[in-house]
Amino acid sequence: MKARMFVLLAASALATTSIEAQGIDTQRCPATTNTQRIAQDACQKAIDLFQYMAPQLGTSITGGNATLGQGGNLGGLGHFSAGLRVNAVQGSLPQIQGITLSTGGATNTPPIDTKTQIIPMPTADLAIGIFKGLPLAITNVGGVDVLVSAAYLPEFDGNGVKVKVPNGSLKLGYGARVGILQESLLVPGVSVSYLRRDLPTVNIAANSGGDSLYVNNLSLKTKAWRVVASKSLILFGLAAGVGQDKYESSTDVSAHVAARTIPPTSAANAGPVSLTQNLTRTNVFADVSMNLLLFKLTGEIGQVSGGTVNTYNQFSGKQAADSRIYGSIGARFGF
Repeated sequence: MKARMFVLLAASALATTSIEAQGIDTQRCPATTNTQRIAQDACQKAIDLFQYMAPQLGTSITGGNATLGQGGNLGGLGHFSAGLRVNAVQGSLPQIQGITLSTGGATNTPPIDTKTQIIPMPTADLAIGIFKGLPLAITNVGGVDVLVSAAYLPEFDGNGVKVKVPNGSLKLGYGARVGILQESLLVPGVSVSYLRRDLPTVNIAANSGGDSLYVNNLSLKTKAWRVVASKSLILFGLAAGVGQDKYESSTDVSAHVAARTIPPTSAANAGPVSLTQNLTRTNVFADVSMNLLLFKLTGEIGQVSGGTVNTYNQFSGKQAADSRIYGSIGARFGF
């Protein structure tokens, strides 16, 4: 499972790379020499696979609500909320083992098969009350919370995949929430939040049957703003929101294609290819919480949609920029 997750991380960084028109990205995957022609199909398919996976991983990082089950602000100094959650995207995993690489240049094969795959991402969240807000009738307005998140990615070596984290495995995210209305007995909580979540910089090497893929300096950053409303109903709580996600990634990718006997071809290398991506998506979600003595257990369901991703090769089922359903479960406590 770890190896598959790391391959998904490699795939994500290049997904949604901006391509001005449909077709072979000849500047990134040239075929002016015989060696380049041998590796061109591997180069193009690698870019397409990465384009396909990035939106899914971006969604798994951002999720929906900045704090599960919370709509308004916390109520000023002395108040906090800490929690753990797992976001899971109803994704599609390309069946790489079924792809046959051409050594005669880039080839637009029949649609690449995909398999439904749940893509999980565990995160930790912390919210700290800073300002209670200004009193207005039976509520407060303009309260401020500081938001902190954490993602942890360990190094890994196994199943043909090596993952190195040169700058450390822990990456902190940050943001803020401003209360429009603080929740009270009669008034729902309403807020606007902004949160940035990133993954640690990663170097990945994957080997299969003599062919190798190298992804270096992989950087994946997400930015998300939300408008959320919530109301606690003694034992249960409800929340709903809408917002926008922005996924930004960059990396350097290269590949080695082993020599073939049928047809006879020599070994060839592709890259390094430097890629960047920017994708903007709309996010809508709803939360249901159970209020326990010390903890609040929350489930969330949401959907992301929007943006354009062009690929040379096509995929069966959902395409790269199609809408995706995701869910989250988590527990948090606070005061």
